[in-house]
Amino acid sequence: MFIACVTGLVAGVFSFVAQEVSQVPLILEAETYENSGATGTVVDVVSVVEEEEAWAPEDGFERKFYTFITNIITGIGFSLALLGAYSLWNKSPDWRSGLFWGLAGYATFILSPALGLDPEIPGANAAELSDRQVWWVGTVLATGIGLGLIFLTRQVATVVVGTLLVATPHIIGAPHPEVHGGLAPQALADQYMVATLVTGYFFWIFLGSLSGHLYKRYLRV
Repeated sequence: MFIACVTGLVAGVFSFVAQEVSQVPLILEAETYENSGATGTVVDVVSVVEEEEAWAPEDGFERKFYTFITNIITGIGFSLALLGAYSLWNKSPDWRSGLFWGLAGYATFILSPALGLDPEIPGANAAELSDRQVWWVGTVLATGIGLGLIFLTRQVATVVVGTLLVATPHIIGAPHPEVHGGLAPQALADQYMVATLVTGYFFWIFLGSLSGHLYKRYLRV
């Protein structure tokens, strides 16, 4: 728990700062399009009423505070997952092997889902939320198990099965809206996608390297 909290805290702070620099300005700009609406756009009145009634943190300090806390909790949670994987692994981890575990985490939780569902900027058209959630969870499970079969077993049969698992969600296809695009310009959405993928990449390699190093150092294995 100590290693997870330290790793999650450091990685969470890094992620928060990176998001503030690269993603938050894009989100705020997209929200101006979302809040003002677009000429000729049909708006679902019921959805608008529900959104107005839903709680959301106030802009400014409160919003930054909750974002910061969320990043810390996310970092600790993923760090615990990595440490659990280390404890089940039959080899002693260090920062190098931790880096590869971090890359696997990046591929599982960010890159593979993003191949089917782009990180969504405010105001973007999207398919039904429940459909996207089911596809995302299925993709994460298939990718994580598939990568484990490919790189941890290294047997022909399991490598084939793992490869099929990784590919299956993308063969099925992610749910998409009938009309693509959104209120914000496509160039802004593309910038947000790139910023999200880059920030997630450095978060995961940092989380993997640091957790592997601390595991090696403090557990003496």
